[in-house]
Amino acid sequence: MKKLSVDVGGVKIGAGAPVVVQTMTKSKGTSQIIAEINRIHEAGAELVRVAIPEEPDLEGLAEIVRKSPIPVIADVHFNSRIALGAIQRGAAKLRINPGNIGSVDDLKEIARSAKSMGIPIRIGVNAGSLPPYILKRFSHPTTEAIIAALSDYVKMFEDFGFTDLVISAKTSDSRRTIDVYRALYQEFPYPLHLGVTEAGLQFEGVIRSTAAMAPLLLEGIGDTIRISLAAPAVQEVEACWELLSSLGLRTRGPKLIVCPTCGRTEIDVVELAKKVKNLLKDIKQPITVAVMGCVVNGPGEAREADYGIAGGKGKGVLFCKGEVIRTVQEEELVDSLIDLIRNDSQI
Repeated sequence: MKKLSVDVGGVKIGAGAPVVVQTMTKSKGTSQIIAEINRIHEAGAELVRVAIPEEPDLEGLAEIVRKSPIPVIADVHFNSRIALGAIQRGAAKLRINPGNIGSVDDLKEIARSAKSMGIPIRIGVNAGSLPPYILKRFSHPTTEAIIAALSDYVKMFEDFGFTDLVISAKTSDSRRTIDVYRALYQEFPYPLHLGVTEAGLQFEGVIRSTAAMAPLLLEGIGDTIRISLAAPAVQEVEACWELLSSLGLRTRGPKLIVCPTCGRTEIDVVELAKKVKNLLKDIKQPITVAVMGCVVNGPGEAREADYGIAGGKGKGVLFCKGEVIRTVQEEELVDSLIDLIRNDSQI
């Protein structure tokens, strides 16, 4: 099956394009949303979704679109007029759930308007919001039920003559998410948006999302991702990049290797690592930096790191590609490491 792609404000999704990182704003108010978008863009977001819950919220959308450094996706539920208004105000993409946006005629009008403006639509279903006729047929939000609902929606848009689609079918269960997306990949040619809905707080949310998305991404399934967390959007973006980097799919900025510490550790490795991570935030090159807690084994264990430090009692060593450069006092470890990195002509 030939896989299709869409263009979202100049960002290609699908058909072999790199997996695109997106998130969703959590602020209210036009100026606050713009400020948040700037923060997530700095963190590496390539697309941003903005909820438009009420018609008055459309008033600020045009300004948000104009000032955003990345394409803006309008997220609309329950009101087709808002969806049409978002299209007219310059949204680069629309995200709707056809089951709650209105009648068939409303959906047809949305498709017509989006086609006239040349923007794609993401149609998605969630396990918690399946249409009544599907739940009556399947009793529970099973994989088969989710696929049936989405199949009906996709066919509807195809009948409208609209195929500039991205599709998603999220659940809050990692195993079911894997099953659903494997089925979607076999069934449809359209780009897939991956995610686990209501994944949780940062710790468990990242684990649940990774558990679902890593197997799929390694199978070549998934064209754009969001790690949905009950946490700031910047943390969602950082988690997405860490996932993609860990799988060898994309890289952005430093990869920090940190010793887990043990009884041999005689320095505060955690605090050193936090300081190093903060000081490297502005670096975009994909370098590997190690912060180790043992002078004896540190350089060897982190031999593949581009740069690193390994601490001992009151002092530590600075190393590069596993080779020790010099010994420095403990209080100079972080500054010496950062100076070494920033003095490299390749950084």
